[in-house]
Amino acid sequence: MLSKSQIGFIKSLHQKKYRKAHGLFIVEGLKTLMEFFSSKYQIQSIYYLPQYQSLLPKLASNIKLFEVNNAELEKISTLQAPQGILALIAIPENHVIAPEALSAGFSLVLDGIQDPGNMGTIIRTADWFGFKHIICSTNTVEVFNPKTVQATMGSLARVDICYTSLPTYLQHLKIPVYAAMLDGENLYQVEWQQEGLVVLGNEGQGISDEVANLISSKITIPRIGAAESLNVSISAAIICAEISRNLYK
Repeated sequence: MLSKSQIGFIKSLHQKKYRKAHGLFIVEGLKTLMEFFSSKYQIQSIYYLPQYQSLLPKLASNIKLFEVNNAELEKISTLQAPQGILALIAIPENHVIAPEALSAGFSLVLDGIQDPGNMGTIIRTADWFGFKHIICSTNTVEVFNPKTVQATMGSLARVDICYTSLPTYLQHLKIPVYAAMLDGENLYQVEWQQEGLVVLGNEGQGISDEVANLISSKITIPRIGAAESLNVSISAAIICAEISRNLYK
């Protein structure tokens, strides 16, 4: 049985300021959690309903296990319908991805993405198409937001993500920097290099002027119908698919 202080502590991690203060974030659901067992992330504790104990793999001895009941799980979960198991995982120290790590393939750059669901879907999309790195502006939504973590479906465990000043970071790179913009070149007519970055901007404001001044090429997804814009996570999927098609055809 969990104490009131344990429940209060886990519930506090629903909020960004406490995740930052304690260096922990929440992962829910067995399928998502399984992706973290063989990753670089350090699992601190697991809270599970009795029927989930036999489904867990062999765990390191330093991981704390707590059997809980439905009422307790509902109190600590971030979901309306808890998925039977919840873990607290250490937030890794933010690091700036070295430029040389970007020289073999494509990576995404996120400039001011705000919606947690969009963020999570972009991470999952990057993982699907083999984009190993995502560089985020400092005003991009926190990747350890519970809604973001849930939307990644475990892909967070495999994609390397960092936060940094994009203008400072981009000005020192020597690889192509493409940016998704309405006045860009038709995506399907671009002559892609073997490496590069793709910048995706804020859902409402697009790419900031400071970042736009540092791009090599503007690209756009050609519009056939009358919609004003595309959701940024949908745009990411279309662009990643086209890049992958050209690299691996």
